[in-house]
Formats: sequence, structure tokens, C-alpha cells
Amino acid sequence: MANRLAGETSPYLRQHAENPVDWWPWGPEAFAEAERTDRPILLSIGYAACHWCHVMAHESFEDEETAAFLNEHFVAVKVDREERPDVDAVYMEATQALTGHGGWPMTVFTTPGGEPFFCGTYFPPKPGHGLPSFRQLLASVAQSWHQRRDEVVAAGQRIVTALTERTVVPPAAGSPPSADDLSAAVKGLAGQYEPRHGGFGGAPKFPPSMVLEQLLRHHARTGDPEALRMVEGTCDAMARGGIYDQVGGGFARYAVDASWVVPHFEKMLYDNALLLRIYTHLWRSTGSALARRVALETADWMVRELRTPEGGFSSALDADTEGVEGSTYAWTREQLVEVLGEVDGSWSADLLEVTPEGTFEHGSSTLQLLRDPEDSVRWAEVRSRLSAARDLRPQPARDDKIVAAWNGLAVAGLAEAGALLDRPDLVQAAASAADLVTTVHLVEGRLRRVSRDGIAGGPPGVLEDYADLAEGLLALYAVTGDARRLATAGELLDVVLSRFPDDTGGFFDTADDRADPQLSSMRRPQDPTDNATPSGQAAAAGALLTYAAYTGSSRHREAAAAALAVYAPLAAGHARFAGWGLAVAEALVDGPREIAVVGGRDDAATAELHRVALTGTAPGAAVAVGDPADQGGPEGLASSGVPLLADRPLVGGRPTAYVCRHFVCQAPTTDPAALAALLR
Repeated sequence: MANRLAGETSPYLRQHAENPVDWWPWGPEAFAEAERTDRPILLSIGYAACHWCHVMAHESFEDEETAAFLNEHFVAVKVDREERPDVDAVYMEATQALTGHGGWPMTVFTTPGGEPFFCGTYFPPKPGHGLPSFRQLLASVAQSWHQRRDEVVAAGQRIVTALTERTVVPPAAGSPPSADDLSAAVKGLAGQYEPRHGGFGGAPKFPPSMVLEQLLRHHARTGDPEALRMVEGTCDAMARGGIYDQVGGGFARYAVDASWVVPHFEKMLYDNALLLRIYTHLWRSTGSALARRVALETADWMVRELRTPEGGFSSALDADTEGVEGSTYAWTREQLVEVLGEVDGSWSADLLEVTPEGTFEHGSSTLQLLRDPEDSVRWAEVRSRLSAARDLRPQPARDDKIVAAWNGLAVAGLAEAGALLDRPDLVQAAASAADLVTTVHLVEGRLRRVSRDGIAGGPPGVLEDYADLAEGLLALYAVTGDARRLATAGELLDVVLSRFPDDTGGFFDTADDRADPQLSSMRRPQDPTDNATPSGQAAAAGALLTYAAYTGSSRHREAAAAALAVYAPLAAGHARFAGWGLAVAEALVDGPREIAVVGGRDDAATAELHRVALTGTAPGAAVAVGDPADQGGPEGLASSGVPLLADRPLVGGRPTAYVCRHFVCQAPTTDPAALAALLR
């Protein structure tokens, strides 16, 4: 018999709807039940693509005896961290403070008021590896609740006090990072860079997407070859390693080793959207054929595997297939020969590093492409046959909820890749996703974070939803010239400025009028550092800065600069965790450049100037394109909400580009080569 999770929007919660555990979704009803029955709360936080979340569910939450004990002594609450990042952030902070580490599944015991008093992650069904069994843990906590209640409650109150007293890194005299700060950040990153395999740090190894964007922008602004070397080394190693799907395209969440060989096989929308943009920008900077190929393969994978019938993009593919991690993707030499025949199978095994002993589990190997094949036609044919054979295997489940923030990242990546790599279908995919989120998720001027099957549900949007969607709409505007996108971005940023600010110039992660009653007594979430995605504060600063470039709004520019102040003290010692904020600071130091292109919509000369503007590498450049005839003249373009296009006449009746920087404008030009020179 299904429990209360059966009617939830989140696929992760619905996965637990048939558990014998009497689960409650997060909400006041669960806490009221705990208060009424005088039971502590077991709070279990995870997400659909999480391998160990599935393992713990199979081992413990599907076990009748474990569930019976849990139901008798606790109120069990299940949370999808992707749907409720605010809940996850607060309890992750407590978990890290108490245990020194964090991760998912997250297992937290709280009082009926939500105060955490014991935190952990995965617990096995039998004791081992220094961990008690989950049943032992439940029994111990239940006993403590009944026999040592005062100590338990006091521990919870101490944790809450510590959370409420914690502050973010203070701004450095209210100033955003300077050019010297940004150079210090790159120098610090160079000291942490791993030259043999690319990336930063050891195992497990995550794609450092936000850091790579800052390095690309720094190279574009300064010409620093070291910054570009780190990007090229990391992008090459990831693209050739097992973390990249050599058959189907797209990146896994992370590698369990330091050399990108064995991935944790979940494939997330946000990773691929961010990396799509990085590889597109790398191609723009260098003309790398590898970067172009990987960008297009990643975009095609996103559209093929994650796009929903409504036009949005699903959240993820699971790490597991029928309970086995990686079984869809791993190969043995014998399997390659079976599909391809002896000759092509052996050739492919050598090319793809499929070894007799295996690089993964049970003698199987992940696929790597450490060198380009000499016969590219043969490789393309073999790849197609492997893809067809793999499609016949059981496939990982898809988490098909639509997250506003991640779709904003996808809109930005697809729009830019489509425009720069001559794929108008990708621009259309970006536009369709933008349409879905702005029509379904945007309700009476406010965002809902998630939808499913075209219906918005779940919690209100958080800062990253507003900021990342605004970023995506601004990127889409730069590519299409559709002023509606700019207008909607402005509406989202109005909410950011009115509902999210703190009193230091930064932003909270939740709106002031959408406070969760269970969290309000502990902490209003706020974290300026990046995690798997850009921090909400950094993303907001970036969107505010770009919007200011389009509109001339000093209010938005000043808000962006104030939000960036927190990254100045992070630049030298903690740049790995502040990549997006530092990338936005690169744009602020550079200007950013403001580029207006005016001319006939169907005029080839207009299109050429527009393309040159988009291919310029100036950090965070704002590109606007418009046809004066559409609005009855330049003044009409201004009245349509694009001040950057105002008072920009054609020169000699020809399509014209205008470039401004630091409140100073260059002479207009009709020559694409001259425009390119202005954007270096």
C-alpha cells in the first residue's frame, strides 16, 4: 500500500512510495505529528540519481522489520535535496559540523521542532567499516530519546545556536575583486593544478566548471598562457577519460579516481549544461576541434536523453541500472567482439582502453579515448554500432522533474553552442526550455522551483532559480535579439533585489517572504561559495551585471559589485570554491563590453556583425542586435526595453556595430574585422 509520498512531484520521493516506512514529505504536518506523538524525527535526504541512496533504500527502507521499528519510534521524513536545497543546506551544515564530512544519503535525527541532535550519512544493514548498523542506530537513538531526553534536546539547542551564529565570509572593505585579486586567484589555482591528469586535487575528482570559466575569462582579458593551459589540460583529460561517455556523449557527475577513469555514473543536467558552455567557450578561444566535438555531443545528448515532451530538461539519469551501478556503460573485450566482430572488436578494445583485467568492476572497463583514432570514419561507424547495441541493454531511470535553475543553465549553454557552432536547432531547444519555465514555473511574478509533466509543484524558487534563469534568458537574448527575454530577466532580477538581499550587499538563498517555519528558528540559508552549481549569489551578480550593461541601470550594476565583494578575500586562498564569483569579477574588471548591432533582420551583413560580436572572447560581453525598422527607428528600440540599442543609427545606410566599455564608446564600425579587433 502506497504511503504519503505517492502524490508528490519529486520522482525521488515517489521512488519511496511503496516502502513499508510510513514516510512523510517535509512540511508542518510531519512536525505536528512528531509533536503530537512525542517522537523524534528521522530526516532522510537524498536524490534520485544517488547510488548510495538507492543502496540504503534497498537495504533498510524496504526491510519490513526495520520499517516496523522505525514507524513505531520515529516520524520518518523524506526530502529530495534537489527540490529543497534550503532544507539540504541547513542540515548539511549541521552534518559537516558534527561529523567533519557530508554527503548523501544524509541521515539526521531531530527533535519534533526540527533541531538536529545526531547526523550522519549512509548506514549499512550490518555493522562494519566503523559504522553501526542502521537498526543499531535506530535503537540507540530511540533509547536516548526516552531515557536521556534532556541531553538530546540540549544537544539540539547547541547545534541550532551554532548555526544561527555562523556568518558568511565578510566583504573586503565592500570592494569587489580587483585585477590584482584575480591574478592572485589564478596563481593560487596554478599551485593546486594537477598537470598529469588535469583538474584540481585528488580523488574523488569533480569537473571544476566554474573555475574553468574564470580561467577562460582571465586568459581572454590578460592573455595569461597559464590560465589557458589549465583549462586545456583539464578539458582534454575529462573529454578523453571515462567520466565522458565516449559512445553517447555527456559527462558523469564525477570520477572516483584522480585520473578521470572510473565515473560515478549518474549524469546530471547541471554538470552537462555547465560543461557544454565551457567547451563552447574553449572552442571560441582556441578553435579546438576536440572542444567543438565534445560540446556538440554533449548538447545532442542533453536533447536526446533529457528533453521532456513539454520542452524542458529533466534533472538526471540514475547511476544505477536495475540496482547495478554502471552496467549500461561498461564493456569487456568479449562484449566488444560479440557486437563488432573479432577485427573491429579488438581494434576498439585497444582504442578504448578495454583491458583483459578491466578498469572497472568484475573485469569490465569504462571506455576512454586517450588518442584520436587514425581512421575517423571507422571510429564513427564503430561508435554507431556500439550505441545501437547499448540501447538494447537495460537503461538507467530518468529523474524527470524540471528544475528552474538547471534549465536556466541549459538555456544558456544551448543558446551559445547553437549560435557559435552553427546549430540553430540547439537555439530552438533553448528557446523551448525558456518558454516552459517562464510559463509554467513563473506564477504571478514568482518562480516555483520544480515542475513535472507541465505542472508546477513543490516549493518556491530559491535564489539560484531566479539568477540562473535570468542568466539563461540574457544569453538567449544575446543570440536571438528577442527583447521579451530581456524583459523577463529584468522581472526576475527585480524579485532578487527586493526579496533576497541581506544587509551587507549580499543575498540570502531564500526569499524573505517564503521562509520555511521549520528552518526559520535555525538559519536562513546563505552560502556565497560554489557547490555543484554556481552559488546563487555569484549567479545573481552575473545576471545583474549583464542586465545593467543592456539597460544602463546603475542600480543593477551597483548591486552586482556589492554582491561580488565577498569574493575578494576568497580570491587568493579559496579560488576553487569561488569560481563563478571570480568569473563575474573578470567581467566587471573588463567592463563588461557592451556591443550593439543594428541592421536589417535578414541582412547578411547584420548577421556577420552579430556573429563576430558573439565570437568575441571579452569576459561577460553583452551583445544586443536589433532592426530599427521593426520598431520605427532607434527610439522605438529603446522603448521596447533595450536601451543599449537606443540612438544607434546605421552608418551610411549599412548595418553597424557599436562597442562601449567603462562608459566610453568607440567609433561605430560596419567592418566585421574592425569589430573583431575591438573585442580582443
